[in-house]
Amino acid sequence: MDRRGNNISIFANIDWITVGIYLILIIAGVFSIYAASYDFDNASILDPNEFSGKQIRWIGLSLALAVIILLFDAHVFESYAIPIYLAILLVMLVTIFIAPDIKGSRSWLVLGPIRFQPAEFGKFATALALAKLFNSYNFKLNASKKNYLLCLAIIFTPILLILAQKETGSALAYLALFFVLYREGMSGMVLLAALSAVTFFVLAVKFTGSTLLGIPLGEALVFILIMVLMVAILALYCKQIITSRNIMLWFAGTGLVVWILSLCGVAVPGLVYFITALTVACLYCAVTSLRVKNSRLLITIFATIGAVLFLFSVNYAFNNVLMPHQQKRIKVTLGITDEPLGAGYNVNQSKIAIGSGGFFGKGFLNGTQTKLKYVPEQHTDFIYCTIGEEEGFLGASAVLLLFLILILRVMHIAERQPTAFGRVYGYCVASYLIFHLAINTGMVIGLCPVIGIPLPFFSYGGSSLWSFTILLFILLRIDAARKEHHSFR
Repeated sequence: MDRRGNNISIFANIDWITVGIYLILIIAGVFSIYAASYDFDNASILDPNEFSGKQIRWIGLSLALAVIILLFDAHVFESYAIPIYLAILLVMLVTIFIAPDIKGSRSWLVLGPIRFQPAEFGKFATALALAKLFNSYNFKLNASKKNYLLCLAIIFTPILLILAQKETGSALAYLALFFVLYREGMSGMVLLAALSAVTFFVLAVKFTGSTLLGIPLGEALVFILIMVLMVAILALYCKQIITSRNIMLWFAGTGLVVWILSLCGVAVPGLVYFITALTVACLYCAVTSLRVKNSRLLITIFATIGAVLFLFSVNYAFNNVLMPHQQKRIKVTLGITDEPLGAGYNVNQSKIAIGSGGFFGKGFLNGTQTKLKYVPEQHTDFIYCTIGEEEGFLGASAVLLLFLILILRVMHIAERQPTAFGRVYGYCVASYLIFHLAINTGMVIGLCPVIGIPLPFFSYGGSSLWSFTILLFILLRIDAARKEHHSFR
């Protein structure tokens, strides 16, 4: 087949449903940016000096980039996955030293009139490298610990480089790739550990104002949760019902004794009680493991010890690792402090704007909160509040529905790939979309700390738009190659 015929075949095999959703999102994004940055003195959406006009220019370049990606041979992305990954890592490393300091971070490279964020482009490079690894000959994630280490190295190398740039939000986005590892066979215990860590952190930080058994209430609640999880893991994961029952009775019995003693005026140090109770439970599990030869009991012991050590590290990490402004944002999100004119200003104004929209919204360009610039960064990270105010609950829900359809479509495309490369890459794209959507909308309505995560295709900026365009259209090109293969069989 000649070159022209091959190009026609490519575009005939593209998943146009996904392309259509993409186009709807970026067009809706332009109107949202226009509404968020609307100037009463200059109402043209096409004005190149306005944010909407600049975004249209970025969209034009993104569409050109999408066409170029579709014209590539699909095998190029797999063949050059590692060189692309290493090249982007090199750029990210250089960024640490030569990028200007912008609001405390060194994450933007400036080339004349153009500014771009290498961390955004690292997303597709990391996805390609991870997909390439999984498509290696006879590669199975659970085959050896070495395979896990290779995956972690690919994911955490860009994270460390981005943290060195002091750009926490972009670094956290890469953690979404753990959902891909779960799809490829990683134990659900890892996701349980991650969820538990977040829960422990929130409880330990939030409930520090009161005490229970002489220790902060948050720490006591975490210890109780560790006990509950230990009993549940023994029953459901280790299949040791008798051991689980005995340890549950041990925790309940000793807890009852401590409660009765406290009623009688005998103060039992909470820390001593919890550590002693858990230590005895772990020793019992160790003896049982030797008797029944169940290695999962040892995993339970290590998980319990790890949970306790994590709890002890929470206060240190919160007070010494996190920056002061990050501490304030977390405290505001958790309701520990209320700073409507300080750290909580953005979220407070955002919630006012969204709430004022009601069910149907105030109408396009009629939002008072956004027009009067009450919400900072409303054309970038807080773009969703503009949608909520002007289009109301109905419009905001429609946007979420569009994203849901896109994510499900991407996952559908990933599942139908004949190779691990296409499948893993597709799930990487879906994971990034899920993370950005969840964190950005959660941030805008006050459910998550403000960490600077843009809403894909909506937030103003070329780096984010280009990044997600590249991610999506590489997947579409890989999928088109699948169809080409079937058409020539």
